[in-house]
Amino acid sequence: MRHPVLAALCLVGTGLLTACGNGNADASRALQSIDLIDETNLNDLMMTTAEPAEAVAHFRRGLAERPGRIDLKRGLAGSLIRAGQASEAVGHWREIVSHPEATNEDRVALADALIRTNDWDGAAAMLNTIPPTFETFNRYRLEAMVADSNRQWQKADSFYETAVGLTTRPASVLNNWGYSKLTRGDPDAAERLFMEALTYDPNLFAAKNNAAMARGARRNYSLPLVAMTQVERAQLLHTLAMTAIKQNDVTTGRSLLQEAIESHPQHFEVAVRALRALEAAGAG
Repeated sequence: MRHPVLAALCLVGTGLLTACGNGNADASRALQSIDLIDETNLNDLMMTTAEPAEAVAHFRRGLAERPGRIDLKRGLAGSLIRAGQASEAVGHWREIVSHPEATNEDRVALADALIRTNDWDGAAAMLNTIPPTFETFNRYRLEAMVADSNRQWQKADSFYETAVGLTTRPASVLNNWGYSKLTRGDPDAAERLFMEALTYDPNLFAAKNNAAMARGARRNYSLPLVAMTQVERAQLLHTLAMTAIKQNDVTTGRSLLQEAIESHPQHFEVAVRALRALEAAGAG
């Protein structure tokens, strides 16, 4: 595959034979550059589109051959996060942030991994090592989550607002912000944020489900006005039903469960079990 590339390189100069005779070192360096570009592209693909397990294996192989490469360490740590192996990723991110070439982005990535392992204090401590001038979406998204965990609502709102302003795809952070509002007992604000999230990503089911919970928290058991598949409709009805039952609106919950079962295109086992449990208890 590389013969045409080498021929093209040899053609550059005063003549084919002269160029190839005098430029072997240059050609070798050029080919090494091409190899590096190919490897960089492959690493990027592994990080973004490959199956997580495949990406982990790729970066493990690379590090076995070249253990000093910090870019491969980053690739492995990030791939472990994608593969749901946050605990192992934390160890790798710690090695990375202790490296002389570590960046603030690496420190943010470690804070993210720590949150995934439920080490909120560790994440907060890591974020505190990052200068305030380093303003990125991921940094403020994590700052907001840490503030939430500490029930520092004013700080959380400020961080969420900043994060939203730093990305063109704020659906996930708007959903998180809405859930924060819901847990604080403000379902009106929560529903507004969930619906705003859906304007950026109409397929974000978590926001649809959370919007249903926010409506149910106000004893409004009608479905949110969002695009949904038949399966999603059944799932949202189930969410509303469970919310109603928890608020002791058992008759309404029973009716919603029946509607959820009828709406689902297949057998809706979770809703069926919930309805049977109500019937066994003689409720509704």
